[in-house]
Amino acid sequence: MIRSYTNDNNMQIKLDRLLTSELFISFFYRFVQAYSLTFRLKVENEKEWMDYLENGNSVLLCAWHQQFFSVIRTFKKYKNFNPSIMISQSKDGEIVAKIAIRHGWNPVRGSSSKGGRDALKKMIVNLKESKLAGHIVDGPRGPSGKVKAGLIRLAHATDAVIVPVYSFAENGWYFNSWDKFLLPKPFSKVLIRFGKMIKFDRVKDKELFEGQRKRLEEIMLPSLKV
Repeated sequence: MIRSYTNDNNMQIKLDRLLTSELFISFFYRFVQAYSLTFRLKVENEKEWMDYLENGNSVLLCAWHQQFFSVIRTFKKYKNFNPSIMISQSKDGEIVAKIAIRHGWNPVRGSSSKGGRDALKKMIVNLKESKLAGHIVDGPRGPSGKVKAGLIRLAHATDAVIVPVYSFAENGWYFNSWDKFLLPKPFSKVLIRFGKMIKFDRVKDKELFEGQRKRLEEIMLPSLKV
């Protein structure tokens, strides 16, 4: 029994090393690029927040975990702004972080479950400097449809507007995962729609803060497939 457990553990270690190796990440990055290029992509409402950003203001793009794969191709366009995004410290997060780097995004490792406080501090510093960041509103583990408080704190600390990002696929697969992860099918029509800019005043009162969090949740929930 002990020997069997040891063998399984060794196999898992080898698999983890393979999946985070530069060779695999390079291959996976190219696959993601090629796959995304098959989408018949349409982008709506990008100009308003881009003009705001280019005038020296801070912008925080946010999306549901379910929908982030669809926006990878679009988000690569913003690499010249040196944007940051918070990514968990998990093994899956290691793969995502390395892919993000290749897309021109600066990953900050941490989440609400581990390393979140230090990661938030780093995100604040980066966003103040670069003026652009991205955030997955329900984090790496959910629950689905629940906006985490860190997003609001980040917007408050940097005086940033929040811009919801929604993605819709004409044809797609929804995984049997906590977030019903969306993978558009090859050659599907994919719509990326940016919502209106949202500016929340910085507040200390817990009820007012929770009201802002719930308000953003209410705005974004209609786009989520449950």
